[in-house]
Amino acid sequence: MQRELKMAQEALAELGGELGSVSMDPFDPASIDQAISAMERIIDAKVATYENNEFINSLAQDMKENYRSMILESAAEARLKGDE
Repeated sequence: MQRELKMAQEALAELGGELGSVSMDPFDPASIDQAISAMERIIDAKVATYENNEFINSLAQDMKENYRSMILESAAEARLKGDE
């Protein structure tokens, strides 16, 4: 249990800083998908050493879902502003 807790703390430190950045064309669905995929790869790379830790895997999955939603919302907002 102590070992998993220590690993979780290390992984959280990895994920706590800036993960990276992605860019996209909000009017191009393929570009949006590429941005989502790129963010997922960034998260996967950050937690790769902890792949056997279920807590970290769950956290990474939650982060991917959150970032996916943020990317989709950002693209939608950009399209709305572009239509004004």
